Amino acid sequence: MATYKEIKGATVQTRDEDPVVGGIAGATWSSGGALNTGRGLMGNGIGTQTAAAVVAGFNPPNTYYANTEEYDGSSWTESGDLPSARYQGMAGGTQNAGIYAGGFGGSWPALSATLYYNGTSWSDQSANLNQSRDSLKGTGIQTAALACGGISGPGSPADDETETWNGSAWTEVSELNTARYNHNVAGISTDAIAGPGTAPPGYAAAVETWNGSSWTEATEISTSRNNYGRTNYAAGGASTGALIFGGQSQPSGSPATLAVNEFWNGSSWTEVADLGTGRSRLAGAGTTTAALAVGAYPNTNNSATEEFSAAPVTAAILTEGSIFLSGGTTLKGFGKAAGIPSATWASGGSLNTARSENFGNGVGTQTAAGIAGGYTTANVGIHEQYDGTSWTETTDLNTARGGTWADGTQSASWIAAGVAPSYVTNTETWNGSAWTEVNEVNTARAFGGGTCGRSSTVGLVVAGYTGTANTGVVEQWDGTNWTEVGDLNSARRKAGGFGTSTLAFAIGAAPSPGNPGLNDKVESWDGSSWTETTEINTGRGAVGGAGVTTSGLIFGSEQTPRQITEAWNGTAWSEVNDMGVNQGNSAGAGGSAISAFIAGGNNGSTNVANTEEFTADAGLANVTVS
Repeated sequence: MATYKEIKGATVQTRDEDPVVGGIAGATWSSGGALNTGRGLMGNGIGTQTAAAVVAGFNPPNTYYANTEEYDGSSWTESGDLPSARYQGMAGGTQNAGIYAGGFGGSWPALSATLYYNGTSWSDQSANLNQSRDSLKGTGIQTAALACGGISGPGSPADDETETWNGSAWTEVSELNTARYNHNVAGISTDAIAGPGTAPPGYAAAVETWNGSSWTEATEISTSRNNYGRTNYAAGGASTGALIFGGQSQPSGSPATLAVNEFWNGSSWTEVADLGTGRSRLAGAGTTTAALAVGAYPNTNNSATEEFSAAPVTAAILTEGSIFLSGGTTLKGFGKAAGIPSATWASGGSLNTARSENFGNGVGTQTAAGIAGGYTTANVGIHEQYDGTSWTETTDLNTARGGTWADGTQSASWIAAGVAPSYVTNTETWNGSAWTEVNEVNTARAFGGGTCGRSSTVGLVVAGYTGTANTGVVEQWDGTNWTEVGDLNSARRKAGGFGTSTLAFAIGAAPSPGNPGLNDKVESWDGSSWTETTEINTGRGAVGGAGVTTSGLIFGSEQTPRQITEAWNGTAWSEVNDMGVNQGNSAGAGGSAISAFIAGGNNGSTNVANTEEFTADAGLANVTVS
């Protein structure tokens, strides 16, 4: 029989080299020229990727620098030194018109002088900061600059002072909402963003934006840190974008060097290409599409430069849905499904009430979700809805319970069965404002798998535990009644699942007496019967799920390790990037395998309120055709 291509023909573009991803999403880091004097704690870099400068700095145990070096896009050249050695002042401007103020010179008090750079030498402007400070940061140009935060003395608390520079004097203005030091600032004097930093007793994830007169708390960065690099030199305001890269995190009180790079689009943060090597106390310069990461402290990578570059406007750019022959032999396609192997989890807003036993009842999508019921110290009927940023409590279930099944959307869903604390058959439907009790399931039970087809009128409840034994009973919902259909081949409790009422998977299980080996089993449903199919790589139960039987995702677990995520491509399971938080027995759902979420659950010792969001960016993959 002839194929579609033989009948209709096809025109597919052939390329000797693959097109590239355009914009910030496709930008990458590459090695640049090394500093002549390796060091860290230089503060902000000055200028652009091809016309930059760094100044001052520090190396342990007690070496301060006055050095200035200029970058031409390939190499660094020594230039005029500061009047005296120092580190951690604010810097801004351009390669031939820079500004530097404050910092620390090795002994207290901190420095307050304002210095100008003309491309050759530095001059004191005889106009000091009102508050002498170490580890302050700022942005701007010689005639309009901003400085904020820092620390004014040994053992002093973090400062919240903000000062603006008009070309001749500094004026104290509105204070930061969260005092901090070892932070960074991007933008211009009237449109800036202050990133995270040290805010004792720990590191802050807090971010604030500046409109020229006051600071406003904004979306927190995904990875809290201090001593990092930043871009968006004084050519553009923070409302148009900025990057934060590298730095030092503080997991469990032990700082760790970071390579993580996050992009600010004026309202939210997205992780983009990370540094080639993690480093902290570095300087950053340039813009969001042409940036520099320079130096470090301590001595690792302290002379290295990395360049962050997006594709030029003349490049052949990939767009979602692109299909082309690569080198005339391999057919490739570009889309979000191809990006699943490299997709990442990011922190979202926390539930108002930490709870577990919700793994079967997340409904909706990553930006319009709902969770009802669960277990705190008792079964609850609490119902919360998510808008992609925060959870809001709304009308409770009529019957408080955990271990339920649910499906549908944020505005139209159903929830069935569960334990309250006896095992119940109750079904309730949600119309966007109220829960209504409707026809019950036939078999009382809890802790099973189901669908995530996002429908309020169809769905499955699969297997579970009746209070005395595991069951393989499966029931199908038609919007009015429940009907028993084909049983699973293996009775089990806490099986996860995803799919629709006619094409679905039952995945894994929690170990139980007499059934110790069921926890890696997968069965597929074709609308009439169940068939054993490819097992998951890591057996576990109480997993969250999203997607359909040709492209799905499972995540979380009742047992350790709880963070494992596996993706299904229609043929095989593969482990992809794990969750950042240890949680299981959690509510999980999503619009598809490229956009999912998990919320709440238990970390093995206590209930948690965390939300994690899984998002795949478009990627490139080989395409199999006939």
